[in-house]
Amino acid sequence: MTTMTRVDDIRPIERSEAMRLAAAENDRFLDLLRTLEAGDWTKPTDCELWDVHRLVAHVLGNADMGASMREAARQQLATRRKAKAEGINGLDAMTAIQVEARDHLTPDELVARLGTALAASVRSRRRTPGVVRRIRIDPGIPGEAKWPLAFLMDTIFTRDVWMHRVDVSRAVGREMVLTPEHDGRLIADVVREWGERHRQPFRLELGGPAGGTFVRGAGGEDHYLDAVEFCRIMSGRSTGTGLLTTAVPF
Repeated sequence: MTTMTRVDDIRPIERSEAMRLAAAENDRFLDLLRTLEAGDWTKPTDCELWDVHRLVAHVLGNADMGASMREAARQQLATRRKAKAEGINGLDAMTAIQVEARDHLTPDELVARLGTALAASVRSRRRTPGVVRRIRIDPGIPGEAKWPLAFLMDTIFTRDVWMHRVDVSRAVGREMVLTPEHDGRLIADVVREWGERHRQPFRLELGGPAGGTFVRGAGGEDHYLDAVEFCRIMSGRSTGTGLLTTAVPF
């Protein structure tokens, strides 16, 4: 018998759990990178402008930003300048400067620096005082309202690493390590936010080891798909119909 989860009963991921999930996801991402062969680093990914090497350079840029307020301020200043000069949105500008500043690193250098930066990022995010976490920031995503900094620290940084683990796994043809306790929790949180964003009844059955069946109300849309594919749709990497056109930030 399939267990159904009422979406309104899914509790948001709070700070202490968020940091445990972040540390575990960082380890999984690094474990994957350490298995890559030389030819894997130039393979294209679902992020159109990036091969695996450039994608990892972006992840390192995000980790550096999360680890240091000084680096975060430097990236934000460079982002504003690039966005204004090139007429692009803030998110595209930020990811571009992150890649440009780190693209010269070799794969071994990227992995070594990433291991240090990801650990430092979790420590910094864990220690950030509440008054700072409540500051609202512009995510640079067209149509997206400002976020509390806590949402970036607790949710987005980890979702970003997780989704890029999906990207790398797909690019190099590796089966992604998925468990209900870790990936299932992250995916359930995406489902919860998706439901909050559209506020409509639905039944969503997600396949795979990190999936499950989620419901809200009755008489709404029914969707059946793989759990990872659901997140790819939410992130804009694939397309969906109906309520699946409601995006969730990663």
